[in-house]
Amino acid sequence: MTAMKFGVFIPQGWKMELKSIEDPAAKWAKSVEIAQLAEELGYDSLWVYDHFHNVPKPAQEAMFECWTTMAAISQRTSRIMLGQMVGCNPYRNPALLAKITSNIDVMSGGRLIWGIGAGWYRNEFAGYGYEFASNRDRLRAMRECIEIVTGMWKEPSFSYDGAYYQLDRAECDPKPLQARPQVLVGGGGEKVTLRIVARLADASNWGGKPHEWAAKAEILKNHCRDVGRDYDEIEKTWSPEIHVRETEAEIVDGGSRSTWGEEFDSWREGNLVGTPDQVAEKIAAYRDLGCTGFYPWCSDYPDTTTMRLFAEKVIPQFR
Repeated sequence: MTAMKFGVFIPQGWKMELKSIEDPAAKWAKSVEIAQLAEELGYDSLWVYDHFHNVPKPAQEAMFECWTTMAAISQRTSRIMLGQMVGCNPYRNPALLAKITSNIDVMSGGRLIWGIGAGWYRNEFAGYGYEFASNRDRLRAMRECIEIVTGMWKEPSFSYDGAYYQLDRAECDPKPLQARPQVLVGGGGEKVTLRIVARLADASNWGGKPHEWAAKAEILKNHCRDVGRDYDEIEKTWSPEIHVRETEAEIVDGGSRSTWGEEFDSWREGNLVGTPDQVAEKIAAYRDLGCTGFYPWCSDYPDTTTMRLFAEKVIPQFR
């Protein structure tokens, strides 16, 4: 059986979690502090979002950028893996992204997990002047990006003639320290995204309540069968919000809530919200559906109560 892995997000400000800290330097210091705490607590991985504007709407509030954050955190930690949930393909040329990812793997001592997705936050595309192409085109471009990045990781020079990208002897040195950093594709699109996962990815990530998550897993299994891929080779992961407290009363009466304004009961059903034992029970349910990677975002940031309780009272139940 695949070993279960547990990660946690670095607070970047995307969900307004750093708003209570006024000074930008102090916001960054808190992000570093929490990243280092995650390593001390024994988490397997740290995760960042690849966004520029806050949610649920842009708010002129700090949002630390994905890859510069990765580079900096790689120098302030030593063991923990570093991933993106997930990089937005249209934001960077794939050949440049091959260089960025390879550099981060070298800088970190071989700790990169490369997360990639087709992008969805239309407000950012407009704000930063990126074309928001059709779903079809964004997904096909993402497929080409994966082929380019993984090709440049391996080959001395790499040429590519695709529908969206063309390269003429692009070089990527230094190469990653890992023979192949894990490629994680984010998204649960049933016809195209999960088929790309089956063909090209080492890991996947999608959300949903248990019955929804299980349905996507079954679709991925069918795509794997169609393309001749071993379904069990692909790591299936989940990145919900998490809010943990010692007692039920603290959960119900303590002001825990969804970033997106979702009704409490629905939010609780589809995320890791509860006491340590309740959260462990939910993780066991997803594990039994085939999920082995749990990478949540703590909804009480910059407070670290959830982060500590998850590490100290939930994760040990699965080690």
